Amino acid sequence: MTDRPITTTDAGIPAPSDEFSLSVGPNGPLLLQDHYVIQKMAQFNRERVPERVVHAKGGGAHGVLRITEDISQYTKANLFQKGKETPLFIRFSSVAGELGSPDTQRDPRGFAIKFYTDEGNYDIVGNNTPIFFIRDPSKFSDFIHSQKRRADTNLRDHNMQWDFWTLSPESAHQVTFLMTDRGTPTSWRHMHGFGSHTFLWYNASGEKYWVKYHFKTDQGVENFTDAEAGAVIAQDADHHIRDLHTAIKNGDHPSWTVNVQIMPFEEAADYRFNPFDLTKVWPHGDYPEITIGRFTLDRNPENYFAEVEQAAFEPANLVPGIGASPDKMLQGRLFSYPDTHRYRIGANYLQLPINQPMSPVHSYNKDGAMRYSNPGDPVYAPNTAGGPAADPAFFAGENYQVAGEIIRSAYQKHAEDDDFVQPRALWENVLSDTDRSHLVSNIVGHASAPEVTGDMKKRVVEYWTNVHKDLGDSVANGLGVL
Repeated sequence: MTDRPITTTDAGIPAPSDEFSLSVGPNGPLLLQDHYVIQKMAQFNRERVPERVVHAKGGGAHGVLRITEDISQYTKANLFQKGKETPLFIRFSSVAGELGSPDTQRDPRGFAIKFYTDEGNYDIVGNNTPIFFIRDPSKFSDFIHSQKRRADTNLRDHNMQWDFWTLSPESAHQVTFLMTDRGTPTSWRHMHGFGSHTFLWYNASGEKYWVKYHFKTDQGVENFTDAEAGAVIAQDADHHIRDLHTAIKNGDHPSWTVNVQIMPFEEAADYRFNPFDLTKVWPHGDYPEITIGRFTLDRNPENYFAEVEQAAFEPANLVPGIGASPDKMLQGRLFSYPDTHRYRIGANYLQLPINQPMSPVHSYNKDGAMRYSNPGDPVYAPNTAGGPAADPAFFAGENYQVAGEIIRSAYQKHAEDDDFVQPRALWENVLSDTDRSHLVSNIVGHASAPEVTGDMKKRVVEYWTNVHKDLGDSVANGLGVL
């Protein structure tokens, strides 16, 4: 370790941490003064032109959300009131592959929804898994680099992927999901979606709750085996895009039931797991899912580039009644996503038709490249010229107390926090015998790539043994590791 170079900023200054962002106490929100993590994210967001760095390959459709249950006791957000119908646009995607990559290869799937509400756009930017590989945004660009292409050969490298995963034990839960057949869904229509992060809900009285979103496919979950996915890749690299477009064109409109898990605000502090850790789920025995409505996709895009490629989703779009939680990954994404859009499609991306809110916009932002709707005078606030004025009452209830020393730290562990507890439960209690067999064969196949070294195979075995001894033994046997 002593002969390794010190990580620096791009200005050559020693970096404060490779893993942890600056937060208020171990569990508090992140700070804008963490210039290093902002530099990492801002630089990462500008690595590709014009293709998305992450989630490049995707497709989408228009639809409508219909709320069928009264949940006003939890949130005052207008789009979630009983009987409300809200138009939406959804974009499905793969994560690691480029724009022209096969969309059925093993990968998490993006599940991003833009709701055009009466109070402005509300975006939920999630995946088809309820968890993620990491829990601190300081590691996000490093994680994606490990899944992309090498600097020397421009080839993807399984050894590089396992190097990152085995050095990041918090990845075990998501990698377990990825290596099951859930990593190769038969179509976007046949997979669940999740908001993944924890969010804040508050009602008209200011009472607060923590919430997680679950979107359950009404078509049923269907997955390819690894061999089946490979066969589809050989036949049609655009299988998922074609499937969604064809289904909607033929009047077979896919739908998802919208469920939420609700945690009373005060219970988060001493809950047995850290409820803001993106690598964890909330067990349904503690917080059962509540059905609140359904959304249906009923209209295809008229122009792929204008609607799918230029669609810009951002977790920072939070309407009254909904707020952010201290989830460190969510905190990082509040900055990273809109910053990406400003770079990729321009500072005025919200004036593009696919991103433009259906509610009136009264903003003091002006000018910039490609802007076509500018505010008249006054162009500053505060003013006495009758310009728009903010009303903090809309967001009454989103505030909560945080305290702690400004530090770089992992989350402070709760009583039962452990990186391998939940993937172990997945192996023991959720997967069928067939699922377990496929998980082992998928891991062995991935880790048997010619670039994976003997030492790395031993680390792979150790990684899975930490999840469960039987799983580790099976992987060891498949890899020929004694």
